[in-house]
Amino acid sequence: MHFSTLAAAVIAAAPSLVAAEGQLGWALGTKHADGSCKYTADYEADFRAIKKESGSTLVRGYSADDCNFAQQILPAAKNTGTKVVLGVWPDVQESFRKDTDAIKKHLPGYEAQVHGITVGSETLYRGNFTGQELLTKINQVKAMFPDVAVGTADSWNKYADGTANAVIEGGVDLLYINAFAFWQGQTIHNATNQFFDDIMQATQVIQDKAKGRKIDLACGESGWPSDGGTNYEAAKAGTANAKTYYRSAVCGLRAWGVNVFYFEAFDEPWKPDSVGDSGASSDETHWGAMTAGRKAKFNLKC
Repeated sequence: MHFSTLAAAVIAAAPSLVAAEGQLGWALGTKHADGSCKYTADYEADFRAIKKESGSTLVRGYSADDCNFAQQILPAAKNTGTKVVLGVWPDVQESFRKDTDAIKKHLPGYEAQVHGITVGSETLYRGNFTGQELLTKINQVKAMFPDVAVGTADSWNKYADGTANAVIEGGVDLLYINAFAFWQGQTIHNATNQFFDDIMQATQVIQDKAKGRKIDLACGESGWPSDGGTNYEAAKAGTANAKTYYRSAVCGLRAWGVNVFYFEAFDEPWKPDSVGDSGASSDETHWGAMTAGRKAKFNLKC
């Protein structure tokens, strides 16, 4: 699909949303700059900063057990009127058990604060499960929490190439599409076109396979590293480019009524460099739209 077909695709995929701006959410880490775990008061401060700078009251995490995420964040969410997407990491049985146990223990009394549960984050992209195997994990979580929306988040190309078909067809409540023009090595001038194209390729397959069934569909992750980040091919890290991408791609998709989670809310200086297949290292600490001290790097209101 090409950029010129964006409007028609979005209208077809989300007819009830095109009249209103899509919701903005934020990927949120569990740790302070020094790597120590956040507590309820820290999340409350995070939420206040996020709402002040962007107007958003929606965040997502990745593991309910990591740093006692569910235990610490749900009271903060209730105190500030924030919604949270909790995460279950299904890749190994131990993390699956710990995350689901954490939700069982800490969900009661905070049901209104939970927007949904994602089972896995790019687990199909990493090849850890087949679509059917992931669907089995999602259904296990849904059986535990029948009143909560449950689904997964994965890379756009795993929806587009059919890898996720079993999940799409399996009756899940939510599907999040991760799409990074940066990791496609795009220049900032073509980044928005690439982002829209990726999202729409995934959306068309989901629409076809879902056959009219309602699914909470959103962009689960997208972002651009700021000053201090590592370049990737023609994609250049930098705060000016991050600002351009945010305004054009993120705000642009929201203008079409699509919900978008930005990766990520705050810098995470504690993170080590990642090492790719080529052996090259990449900085992971400058992806926040705000500093670790909760200062916005640019205007976050669309």
